[in-house]
Amino acid sequence: MATFARDSSKPAPDRAAISAITPSPSPSALIEHFGIDPSRCFLNHGSFGATPIVAIEEQARLRRQMEAEPIRYFVEELEPLMDVARLRMAAFVGCPADDFAFVQNATAGVNTVATSLRLSPGDEILSSNHEYNACNNALRVVAERAGAKLLTPSLHFPVKSADEVASAICGGMNERTRLVMISHITSPTGVIFPIEQVLREAKKRGIDVLIDGAHAPGFLPVNVAALAAMGCTYYTGNFHKWACAPKGSAFLYVNPARQAHVHPLIVSHGLNATRTDRSRFRLEFDYIGSLDYSPFLASPTAIDAVAALVPGGWQEIMRRNRALVLAARDLLCERLGTPPAAPDHMLGAMAAVPIAPRTSQEQQQPTKYHDPLQDRLIAKFGIQVPIIPFPAPPVRYVRLSAHLYNTLEQFAYLADALVVETKPD
Repeated sequence: MATFARDSSKPAPDRAAISAITPSPSPSALIEHFGIDPSRCFLNHGSFGATPIVAIEEQARLRRQMEAEPIRYFVEELEPLMDVARLRMAAFVGCPADDFAFVQNATAGVNTVATSLRLSPGDEILSSNHEYNACNNALRVVAERAGAKLLTPSLHFPVKSADEVASAICGGMNERTRLVMISHITSPTGVIFPIEQVLREAKKRGIDVLIDGAHAPGFLPVNVAALAAMGCTYYTGNFHKWACAPKGSAFLYVNPARQAHVHPLIVSHGLNATRTDRSRFRLEFDYIGSLDYSPFLASPTAIDAVAALVPGGWQEIMRRNRALVLAARDLLCERLGTPPAAPDHMLGAMAAVPIAPRTSQEQQQPTKYHDPLQDRLIAKFGIQVPIIPFPAPPVRYVRLSAHLYNTLEQFAYLADALVVETKPD
């Protein structure tokens, strides 16, 4: 980890003075299109996203439609609605619509793939310490049940280059490897991983690859078909994060060669349905019982609404978000006296910045969130931003993320608060 040495050339803000700043700096005017409380300094789009109000209203309309005549809705209306939503959202991520299935979140997508694996004692699954904990847990349970192993080699962070990451992951592949799981964008560190390099190496070795794209849709351009041509076997990603869909909307791509062995986590009527007009994959995944499908159905409204907020649509949105995060990263690194943790070309709309290690007192304190510092930022300053202990306390980072409703002034306010809350008393 980089040595933490705050820039002492600038006077630290006074604790009482900054605590008295009410409200925090204003968000962008585009906040009016989202449901977020504008009085809060919300700098954590990366965790659960934010949904435009028009998509929330569309979701409510769909729920009213369901409740008006539930039998007709599930028997006659749901399937055509799902077809339309699937075609739109598959196009958004460049995925063949017949190989696309809605799931509730990327963790559900990873679990779906994990439970489909046919492992034998001695087999290995390769992941890393940068992967999302819940997804590593899913793979660990499946591996242990089969007498196989989950390997999670520790990748360096801060990271110097994409080649460094690719070499470490590819170096863990061997004749026992049955699956490699790699994040497109890592959750704890916000780094764009070199998935193309890993795919090429895995394809040479005949190893299946699961890409955890939890953060990818709306964060950067996604072309699942192109990745599939490189050797991607499975790809899962959330729409409720950067694409701003309602909570509980995500997708799973499964290569046609593997679809016969992959079943939804909830096995329902599609398993033995006698219909011949749809693939078994479609019949199983498109209907898994009497659930609320409105997050999926309202997702096209969300991506259209957000695209309309900025001339240039999603391409410009992704460019703006990345530019804001890089500027915020540079600002915090200057104020805190620490070098960037990853090169610019490996970053998009998130970045992790090293901060002072936990004090001995903080290590003993209970916390509602990831870290006692995060609790204080919320309670004292109204700042919602994750403090990530990575790879474990006392080492920690602040993970910046930005969408259209954020401003650089909000990140400057965060920098002042961090200086106050991490300086020695």
